[in-house]
Amino acid sequence: MSDEKTHELAIGVTAFKARCLALIDEVAHGKTARVVLLKHNRPVAAIVPVEHEPAELWGAMRGTVKVAPGTDLTEGTGEVWEADT
Repeated sequence: MSDEKTHELAIGVTAFKARCLALIDEVAHGKTARVVLLKHNRPVAAIVPVEHEPAELWGAMRGTVKVAPGTDLTEGTGEVWEADT
């Protein structure tokens, strides 16, 4: 990416509403570093690019649990639950 990612833009929420898709595209393509949304001249939110791909949740805990040898995970615990009574 080139050095086009130059500035931070602050814009009122009313003006943002009219230009939101174009501003989001500018941030996504690196033309604007970030867009700060103002309400009554106070920052309330920011539009920033995603820095990395979100982690895949399926299998995210794979390899983090150790089951003791001889443990049968399908066997009941013998505990009586309130729903069973």
